[in-house]
Amino acid sequence: MEFKKFGSDRPKRDFAPREMFKGNWKCSDCGAEITELPFEPSGDRPLYCRDCHSKRRDQRFSR
Repeated sequence: MEFKKFGSDRPKRDFAPREMFKGNWKCSDCGAEITELPFEPSGDRPLYCRDCHSKRRDQRFSR
């Protein structure tokens, strides 16, 4: 039986850079200033800075 190496025949995927939205927002947890987001905030949901988002994400998946 012969094993194939992954990645050798796979087509390379080139993704376009993600559109970033600039503005002046505050983190809902720590109050840090947020100037750029990868989405347009709707205003009805909390926004979190990178650090607070990763802390919340770790808590959610460590059940």
